[in-house]
Amino acid sequence: MGTKIVNRIMLITGLISLLHAAFSAAHHRTYLRLTEQDWTHLPVDVIVQTVVSLLVVVYNLIQVVGNFKEIRATVDMQEKSWDTLGNLPSFYTFNHRGMALYQNYEAEPTTNIGNKSSLDVDY
Repeated sequence: MGTKIVNRIMLITGLISLLHAAFSAAHHRTYLRLTEQDWTHLPVDVIVQTVVSLLVVVYNLIQVVGNFKEIRATVDMQEKSWDTLGNLPSFYTFNHRGMALYQNYEAEPTTNIGNKSSLDVDY
């Protein structure tokens, strides 16, 4: 739990440092325009701050987000059996409107085998 907080703090610090580097680059460009100098390149400290900040942000973002999943779907499917692949519980219907069509509908009496009605689903 403690490392997640440290990673989040480092992520926020890296983002602030990256914004500061962008502001420094814009400020340097404005300075060159005011002094009528030609723009050749950014100062080394701004470039180093940008690269280090970017690396800190990328690393801590990966740590904060968590575990990645495999891109290939076959990796997740290799662990599942054929029975679980065809199992779609969202399509199970127990109370459906077919019962409303029969006004004098009565549930079937339970059998002695397992005390289940014919409407019960076996898993």
